[in-house]
Amino acid sequence: MLKWLWLSLLALVLDQGSKLLVDSTMSLYQSIPLIPSFNLTYVHNTGAAFSFLSEAGGWQRWLFAGIALSISIGITVWLARLQKQETLLAAALSLVLGGAIGNLIDRLAYGYVIDFLDVYYGTWHWPAFNIADAAITLGVMLMLAESFGLGRTKI
Repeated sequence: MLKWLWLSLLALVLDQGSKLLVDSTMSLYQSIPLIPSFNLTYVHNTGAAFSFLSEAGGWQRWLFAGIALSISIGITVWLARLQKQETLLAAALSLVLGGAIGNLIDRLAYGYVIDFLDVYYGTWHWPAFNIADAAITLGVMLMLAESFGLGRTKI
């Protein structure tokens, strides 16, 4: 099922391309309203999801990079062992893999992850995220759907 790595590559290219575009055209903390409840807002995230451990002093960069690398290796092995009919799980794992590698590249290159997608309601803002985070989230949702039987062939 390694044939699904094209989906990982697509997620990675979209993620890294969008981050390079944001970094080269926006100033840090600049916000551009696009539609109601959605802005492009350029931020650096030194932590994990929802800025967890972002104020930890720098050691978290290597912890999160190590976790992402370990997960990426594990997912690649898992993908290689899937059966031909496990296509939904293969797509899900490929999305998670592409997202994990996208954020890993940021951590290793910059020491932080570039986030820029800002969803809000009124004055409440969801923590900013990026394409890699969206790919990981979609992949996990597909894994959950698959675990409940979606995409399985009936015997």
